[in-house]
Amino acid sequence: MEAALRAGVERIVYTSSVATLAPGPNGEAADESAPLAETAAVGVYKHSKVVAERLVDAMIARDALPAVIVNPSTPIGPRDIKPTPTGRIIVEAARGRMPGFVDTGLNLVHVDDVGAGHVAALAHGSVGERYILGGQNVPFKDMLCEIARLVGRPPPRMKLPRGPLYPIAAVTEIIATLTRREPLLTLDGLRMSKHRMFFTSAKAERELGYHARPYVEGLRDAVDWFRGAGYLR
Repeated sequence: MEAALRAGVERIVYTSSVATLAPGPNGEAADESAPLAETAAVGVYKHSKVVAERLVDAMIARDALPAVIVNPSTPIGPRDIKPTPTGRIIVEAARGRMPGFVDTGLNLVHVDDVGAGHVAALAHGSVGERYILGGQNVPFKDMLCEIARLVGRPPPRMKLPRGPLYPIAAVTEIIATLTRREPLLTLDGLRMSKHRMFFTSAKAERELGYHARPYVEGLRDAVDWFRGAGYLR
């Protein structure tokens, strides 16, 4: 951001995350009006996103940084090379390795729509404003069932209580430390799953002309790409 100021750039689109926003009460969709307190951020990732966004906010106010903030929700789709944590869930579910689910939910959006939202924010966003770039609010069970349908597998039917999963998550994190492979189940992930991470993109739709396609298209494109890239063997 300091380099951009020195260079005299006209407009900055800063990619933040919905991780910087407080989830809505009782599973309601949250908007941009409730920033998450730094002390309430669960885990290093969310904490880092909150701290970074607050720095950008401060520079907008103090230094007239010409930044527009966008907050993508959970992008899915093709070219998820690493893959991301959500991409790993898609891969494991497509391979039949997720027979159960916890009662949670998330906002799924096609990655290409997030990209288009960045361009719209550059062209139409207001400096100092934040815009959620999301798609549809989806119960986790529905996401897994849709993946099963796409690959022709039986859908998961077992609803898992969180309590017994905490010691399992602790063990998987220890194993991950030894193997240097990212764990699929983490303590922070379980803690966050207590909240349905539902959001609304109404502000971006209204002010940026943003539009997101149905989430099932993102899942289909993700599964097709993972299959073609050899992740589903």
